[in-house]
Amino acid sequence: MKGLVRSACLTNYAEIARSLNVDPLQQLRLVGLDPRCLLQPDLKISVEATARLLDTSARVAGVEDFGLRLAETRDASNLGPLALLWREPTLRAALVALQEFLYLHNQGLVLDIEESGGVVVLRLELVTVCQLSVRQSVELAVAVTHRLIKSLLGNHWHPSVVCFRHCAARDDSRHHRVFGTPVQFNCLMDGIICRSSDLDRTLPSANPEMARHVNQYLKSIREDSRTALPGQVHQMIWTLLPTGRCSVEQVAAHLGRDRRTLHRQLTREGETFSSLLDQVRTELATRYLANPHHPLGEIAGVLGFSELSAFSRWFSRLFACSPSAWRTQPSPMAAGKQQARLFI
Repeated sequence: MKGLVRSACLTNYAEIARSLNVDPLQQLRLVGLDPRCLLQPDLKISVEATARLLDTSARVAGVEDFGLRLAETRDASNLGPLALLWREPTLRAALVALQEFLYLHNQGLVLDIEESGGVVVLRLELVTVCQLSVRQSVELAVAVTHRLIKSLLGNHWHPSVVCFRHCAARDDSRHHRVFGTPVQFNCLMDGIICRSSDLDRTLPSANPEMARHVNQYLKSIREDSRTALPGQVHQMIWTLLPTGRCSVEQVAAHLGRDRRTLHRQLTREGETFSSLLDQVRTELATRYLANPHHPLGEIAGVLGFSELSAFSRWFSRLFACSPSAWRTQPSPMAAGKQQARLFI
């Protein structure tokens, strides 16, 4: 279930690394990526190796905004065929189409669109299975999404707020310059909050007939590259768990199956809904716990536990220590990799 992403995600990586006195080829070798990915934008490379590359490069360079520096160089062409989605009549239609076809560009990135009371939450989830730091990759994804919307609606557009799960950088001046709007850290999600009216605006590039042909083309590609069922369920759990609507029935319905059919098909693949749910909870738990500003009760709720005690029992069973004890370790993410008894 390890996802792949188009190597276009590393556009201008080498230039930015060198500007910070980081050897890009050495960093690529350390994470096992082929240097050709810097020259060929359509190679499929590991989502997790890419995340490690960006975070280790930021650490070596001594900066906390490496992902934002990459995002500042991006335009719609980096999305390849998905750039054609901007032919949709409105921003809402374009984002719904992007949500459907994003898998073709990045198998590890999920866009969730939630709307209520005139407010829209564009939540981005980076799906991984290795309990690694994803700060730079998340900031890159959120900033690229912001940049794309701004290119469609004009420089005068600003979201209400930009949210990140992780804690604030020591110097967050680039965050405010890139987003030009309030940035909140220590949130329960990574993404952008804006007005519903923003999504209903007509796009200057709209061409409904072209949009129809683009959708047909992308659907044909998607069917040819669809991942195996466990991967689809894994990604759907990532999408639904933070919303409080993650049940086997909900996941099965989203995938066009009933509960029994889903159970039978997963069993043939050597998985169950519970095992996949535990995998996602493990990833999210370690991400939230790595930030000391997230209260344990809050983490328990977002992971779908009704009580903190239930979360603590589950965590102790997998990690052989309590969530609070895990937080006191010198390097929580690394310690989690050593102690987790499942999935690794």
